[in-house]
Amino acid sequence: MADANVRDKVDPSQIPFPEHLRIAKPPYRPGVMRVPVDRFYKQEYHDLEVERIWKRSWQWACRVEEIPEIGDFQIYEIAELSFIVIRTGANSFKAYWNSCPHRARRIRDCDGKRATELRCMFHGWAWSIDGKIKDMMFGEDFPGTGREVSRLREAKVGVWAGFIMINPDLDAEPLEDFIGELPDHFEAIGCDFGARWKQVHVQAELECNWKVAQEAFLEPWHATTTHPQLIGLPMEGHPAGERWDDFGNWMRNAPAFPGDPVPPTRGWSTPAENEQQFIDGHYDYHLNEECPVKVEEGISPAETVMRNAREEYRAVMGDKIDEYHDFHFSGYEMVSLWPNMHPWGGFSRLIYRFRPLGSNPERCIMDILLMSPWPEDKPMPAPATIHRLGPDEPITNAVELGFIARIFVQDLGNLRAVQAGLKSSPHRYVILGSHNDAPVRHFHDLYDKWMGLEEGSFDERGVK
Repeated sequence: MADANVRDKVDPSQIPFPEHLRIAKPPYRPGVMRVPVDRFYKQEYHDLEVERIWKRSWQWACRVEEIPEIGDFQIYEIAELSFIVIRTGANSFKAYWNSCPHRARRIRDCDGKRATELRCMFHGWAWSIDGKIKDMMFGEDFPGTGREVSRLREAKVGVWAGFIMINPDLDAEPLEDFIGELPDHFEAIGCDFGARWKQVHVQAELECNWKVAQEAFLEPWHATTTHPQLIGLPMEGHPAGERWDDFGNWMRNAPAFPGDPVPPTRGWSTPAENEQQFIDGHYDYHLNEECPVKVEEGISPAETVMRNAREEYRAVMGDKIDEYHDFHFSGYEMVSLWPNMHPWGGFSRLIYRFRPLGSNPERCIMDILLMSPWPEDKPMPAPATIHRLGPDEPITNAVELGFIARIFVQDLGNLRAVQAGLKSSPHRYVILGSHNDAPVRHFHDLYDKWMGLEEGSFDERGVK
């Protein structure tokens, strides 16, 4: 934590408001949306998702630094599907369906290092890391199968900001077309995940549908009830107004650019009784201690919090930190990339991913990453190994998450109750609001499109 009451070297008020926020497409299509509850637990929806979403969408599989040497590979699993993502050259990667064309045994059962071949341990067939057949025991016993076994079945591969993305559909549009302006957006923020350190990676196994878990993190207005410890200044809202910008396959939450005609929105936190209480809520300290950061005379508590955040990052980034607006320290800018990736902008460090676990529509995995800035002149540490939590293991066991693990306890505490409530709903649908639920509506609009369902509203007939 930075020393209390630190003053910046520059006046933050002189730093221009981020220009990239002028690239806006507000507001997202207004209106109330009704979504059938069946899609959150019925098997036929899960099965159709595998065919129409997970076999056709671009999705983040692993990080470049997690497979640093030629032959290093990771297993990426989504629902019942499994892929081997492997480094084949200094800057080249491939992804193969993890299933032997002979008897369909998974070719690899776990991640590996410096492989020179991919050999099935059932009957010994092997392929080189570039996917070509290398060893086919009793190959003469399989006349006419050359095209089927001569190469491993591939998925498309692309890389953005250190994330290796795959798409099982070889006819899919290029990754660059799919993500559109997303790289320009993060470049404009000054956020390069490719140059950040993967400090933390936690995988939590959850007892709910992946969409239930994802929706709990898509919008921020749940904070008032779910996170009562979050304290705002009296009458605090977002005075510049808030908007949800639609960029097609991704959506951005951001404050309106000064002067934009976007109405103010109500704050999503309990009003503080005094200024010190507002500051107290931003720091992690023992309950029998006083907060080390105090109210400064003549300086707003929000400014005190921002100045201390700026000094924490100055230790890592040097005076380059003075190029950033206070907006970047607010943890405000949430981005959601279809279908399940959620990188945050600025200095929040958070990235989420949600995916179905196996063939059970009521189980899923949530990935939580903390991607931290790192000094350019120092060698970056090895990326954090994945800390996998079992279905009954509390998220607080991931001590590397720090105090935010206690916040996740509150978020995840809703999920079983939501999953159960969906089955007992007398309406057979959930209702999504026009503004605060805009990112959830955006997701379900894309969901309807990819699944081939009727657009926009509740359909009692369910899957077509």
